[in-house]
Amino acid sequence: METVRLGSTGADVELLQLTLTRAGFSPGAIDGVFGAATRRALVQYQQSAGIPADGIAGPQTWNSLVKYIQGYTTRQLVRGDTLFRIANTYNTTVRAITGANPGLNANNLRIGQTIIVPFGFPVVPTNISYSFHLTTFVINGLLARYPFIRTTVIGRSVMGKNITAMIIGNGPVEVSYNASHHANEWITTPVVLRYLEEYAAAYRDGGTIFNTPASTLYNRTTLYLIPLVNPDGVDLVNGIIRSGPYYRTAVQISEDYPDIPFPDGWKANISGTDLNLQYPAGWELAKEIKFAQGFTSPAPRDFVGTAALSAPESRAMHQFTSNHNFSLILAYHTQGEIIYWKYLDYLPPRSQEIALKMGDASGYTVEETPYASGHAGYKDWFIQQYNRPGYTIECGRGENPLPISQFDQIYSDNVGIMTLGMTEA
Repeated sequence: METVRLGSTGADVELLQLTLTRAGFSPGAIDGVFGAATRRALVQYQQSAGIPADGIAGPQTWNSLVKYIQGYTTRQLVRGDTLFRIANTYNTTVRAITGANPGLNANNLRIGQTIIVPFGFPVVPTNISYSFHLTTFVINGLLARYPFIRTTVIGRSVMGKNITAMIIGNGPVEVSYNASHHANEWITTPVVLRYLEEYAAAYRDGGTIFNTPASTLYNRTTLYLIPLVNPDGVDLVNGIIRSGPYYRTAVQISEDYPDIPFPDGWKANISGTDLNLQYPAGWELAKEIKFAQGFTSPAPRDFVGTAALSAPESRAMHQFTSNHNFSLILAYHTQGEIIYWKYLDYLPPRSQEIALKMGDASGYTVEETPYASGHAGYKDWFIQQYNRPGYTIECGRGENPLPISQFDQIYSDNVGIMTLGMTEA
């Protein structure tokens, strides 16, 4: 995170405000504007943490606040400690502590032993803008709370950022969900991450999600979730990238397409390639269509690239999918409240039936992809390559990027879709 101070604005200020709120020092509204109330809360936090109280969030302050981003701290046990007492101290539960520390014996705590203590709030923020760094912290926090979640790096972006898959379950059926192929559709990242967090908590606690026992999902299905396919693009849209050679190139690209607002209209990766027009399913046809629309060079959206799979992010997704045996995939996008289920004349078994169930669960309409935009997408390639159900889920309504205020409705609409993806595959 960058250093922020009085007068700063943007996603890092939103993150600071959220983190101070979690730490118990209210900055007022979480609005991305570093005003007097945010500075006052920050000074109070710095004083309590024993760091220089200068009202500036620099490296030392951010390092101190990381535990409130990741949602946990560590504690070395001392004489007299009990899990009940620790849980009360950190406003959490004994179940959360034992879940994060497999094998911990509440009746035989060892003095000097270091344990993970999850805080009492959810890890996944649902009221601030997302970035690669925030997503990384969220992933770390989820791994600490739920040790049965695994991760693997499937590739790297143009700028070298890790593209991570999160894995939960040990069932023989494999399914995969992904989010944020498109930069200005970043709200899909917290949607899939919040689902993972609620599913993991339900499994830990012996509970249900969408009226389905989490243990049933866990033992039947292995879910591979890629929450941030396009980290560079998301960082550009949300103002994390505001200088440097990649930013200057993006500005130059944008100037060739003055009718597309910058950076809000940016869907592509940082090099100006639309990642969801990169897959080998009618790529040449997609090129013909998009070139006819004027997207003949790197652009904020709709440039298909120099060849199929020319972008490292799409290559990573292609290779990762090819290395697995997914029975079903969901590709999360915005907007329109639509489930697209078909590619050309391919009719994978039960694909329409499952789509209709998802439509009933969400209230979304079930439609065939319009021809002009129905080629070279991840879903299109998956259906063509494997003849198995694949779906593009268009969340929410409005103009991208959708405001984070839509999160609660979008998430409520999609809990059923994501659960059905595991039960129906």
